[in-house]
Amino acid sequence: MTQDTRPQFHPFHNGEKAPLPFAPAEYDARLSGLRAIMADEGIDACVLTSMHNIAYYSGFLYCAFGRPYGLVVTPTECVTIAAMIDGGQPWRRSHGDALTYTDWTRDNFWRAVAHVAGTGRALGIEGDHLTRSAEAALRAHLTPRALVEIHAQTAAQRMRKSPAEIALIRAGAQVADIGGEAIRDTIAIGTREIDVAMAGRDAMELEIARRFPDAEYRDTWVWFQSGPNTDGAHNPVTARVIEAGDILSLNTFPMISGYYTALERTLFAGHVDPASLALWEANVAAHELGLSLIRPGATCAGITARINKFLAERDLLQYRSFGYGHSFGILSHYYGREAGLELREDIDTVLEPGMVISMEPMLTVPEGQPGAGGYREHDILIVTETGAENITGFPYGPDHNVIGSAV
Repeated sequence: MTQDTRPQFHPFHNGEKAPLPFAPAEYDARLSGLRAIMADEGIDACVLTSMHNIAYYSGFLYCAFGRPYGLVVTPTECVTIAAMIDGGQPWRRSHGDALTYTDWTRDNFWRAVAHVAGTGRALGIEGDHLTRSAEAALRAHLTPRALVEIHAQTAAQRMRKSPAEIALIRAGAQVADIGGEAIRDTIAIGTREIDVAMAGRDAMELEIARRFPDAEYRDTWVWFQSGPNTDGAHNPVTARVIEAGDILSLNTFPMISGYYTALERTLFAGHVDPASLALWEANVAAHELGLSLIRPGATCAGITARINKFLAERDLLQYRSFGYGHSFGILSHYYGREAGLELREDIDTVLEPGMVISMEPMLTVPEGQPGAGGYREHDILIVTETGAENITGFPYGPDHNVIGSAV
């Protein structure tokens, strides 16, 4: 083989197909839903580029490392387009076929995409993910007659969970509880945040491997925060040492084959002062109100308005940090978002059976004020025909989470 004869792309079917997170029928059903969207929009082929949609429709969760990845879906084909650096893993972990592109020539990725999707066609794209440079390359190599944005439609499809997805999410919530227990057992005055976080992460990874022996293991993590570090929901772990009277924030995030679940709890080390206790109890009350409001027929904006009113009546609304909840499924802190199912003022989505949503009010009181810190509780609920099932088991509130002393 010479430089001129090296392939631009090729199938690399190395090894046998591996067990995916779901049965083939599950992926076929998802693809049928996507093809219905394509038919409604007059789309000949979809070129998906996001981690969440590629994983949702094929089962393959890529690791980009600066390289493009894709999934081309036509009325008859489903083909993952992956980099040669990953060997046969994309083929083994994909529902459908896979093409491997080489890097001997620039833009071989787009040549592989064009090989499957064709040229001069109407293409479905994710307008919220495709960069300007990627779109320019797509136009140059595929010369589409039309580009149709489909990210909103695919997100709406992902919001409605199948029984198999709900079973996996339920298992994830149970793993999150196990991580929470390991964290609670590790908390002690003088212990560093990082040491507590590692205990929770290790417990969850071991449990995931026990429950899902055929899975790939990646991305499970913990954010454990103390004192002023609790002011943000996504603040990273530090080496800060826990002090007596500190407000603490426990956040466990098991990742199972791209599926995210979470547990978040407020705790205190040793004792809780009166001002902090009053804020904590108010946030717990907002949490319980929110739990009672999640049911079929309720709207995201309507639930938000009710909790806003509750907090405003207590002169606490100014401390609210973000929306009160969000959808679950193919999701992580660096990919995936079903923005149509967030509990915010500007989302009018009506809750339906089969949707999975969190209730997670948070109040952040700035340093220098009584009760300073971030208070949040987080449960996961499955919307049912008649109400909602709370699948989070770890207890919340002052009666359970003052570590080392009674209130």
